Amino acid sequence: MKLIYSPTSPYVRKVRIVFLEKKVDIDLETNSVWAADTNIATYNPLGKVPCLVLDDGEAIQDSRVIAEYADALSPVSKLIPADHRERATVKTWEALADGLVDASILARLEKTWRPANEQSQAWVDRQIGKVNAALRQMSEQLGENAWCFGNQITLADIAVGCALGYLAFRFPEIQWQSQYPNLDRLYQKLLQRPSFKETEPPTT
Repeated sequence: MKLIYSPTSPYVRKVRIVFLEKKVDIDLETNSVWAADTNIATYNPLGKVPCLVLDDGEAIQDSRVIAEYADALSPVSKLIPADHRERATVKTWEALADGLVDASILARLEKTWRPANEQSQAWVDRQIGKVNAALRQMSEQLGENAWCFGNQITLADIAVGCALGYLAFRFPEIQWQSQYPNLDRLYQKLLQRPSFKETEPPTT
């Protein structure tokens, strides 16, 4: 298997962490989807990473689908519960974290890709409003718990950790660490895991 990836993508980081936690080896192939010469459409017609290419050539798209596929490859460190209600809870955490990332990326693209005279501050404010709402709900749901769900790491924690890491990477002006100390405690704990250390985005 090989994972088509970009080292700065929080969606890619999520699935890489899942593979590392599951102790499943994969090959990595870097692809900059924003480059003029990208060939990402060869693997994913939507032009997005991550994309997992199986040994028989079949491509699996979307980080949520890849994460679920990866979790079933090994009995090590089960990250998604089998019980349907518990599974839905973990996947809802993932959806919330991914939604935070979606909104933050839209805000970033508005500022970095559109010409200054075409940028909409109202659009940026709307996306940052979603980010703040997601942070607030994450903090409320986490409370004083050690993990987002249950008594050990799950996909919920991985998704939340990657979302928080993306904010720290691209939006340092959003002071979620001081506003939501329980999220920061979880984040700092996740950063100690080898899977999070190995997938940390480049600083430049």
